[in-house]
Amino acid sequence: MMMDFAPFILSFKLASLTTLILFMLALPFAWWLSQSTSKAKPVLEAITALPIVLPPSVLGFYILVVLSPHSALGGFFESLFGVKLVFSFTGLVVASCFYSLPFMVQPLQNGFESLNRHMLEASYLAGKSKLQTIWHVALPNMKPALITALIITFAHTVGEFGVVLMVGGSIPNETKVASVAIYEMVEVLAYDQAHIYSAIMVAMSFVVLLLVYIFNHTQKKIGIV
Repeated sequence: MMMDFAPFILSFKLASLTTLILFMLALPFAWWLSQSTSKAKPVLEAITALPIVLPPSVLGFYILVVLSPHSALGGFFESLFGVKLVFSFTGLVVASCFYSLPFMVQPLQNGFESLNRHMLEASYLAGKSKLQTIWHVALPNMKPALITALIITFAHTVGEFGVVLMVGGSIPNETKVASVAIYEMVEVLAYDQAHIYSAIMVAMSFVVLLLVYIFNHTQKKIGIV
């Protein structure tokens, strides 16, 4: 039996792009949430956390509606750039950014909130801008939160199923990620192949979580957190 690694490669590609995009978008947003006293903060936190509690089918349906060619956003991208946002890899990236957003924002926000405020104030007094303070002072002093955000976002995106199936379908080498491939194997009763693919996913998830916990415990022992 030949193993088809294309779904895994596609899953890793999707997870890598999603993690990179979310890091760039979530970093300033998480910083603002950690520093803000705005009355709108709880509302924004609740909206950000919605993908955690919403059924993937519900979230996937609304993302599908928003990205469809008949919507303002989907129609705009298709008419101006010729880019289809549904049943395409581009659409999967957009959908994954929505779905994995809280897994990037929340650890970063917690990390920023755990920092010593006097350290941040000292950076400002030294003439550092907010961007310089975030990059050169905050991030180096919250490595466990940073690593957790990156790794958990990556792993969570690799394991997506409901959202990617609804938005991307199952197009080989385009939208057929590992989780969708497993689902299709079960549908045709190919349990032996499904076992192999599932075992790889379980092993990968365990290793990812183990690395996060080992890193965080190591940082605690050396007194970083």
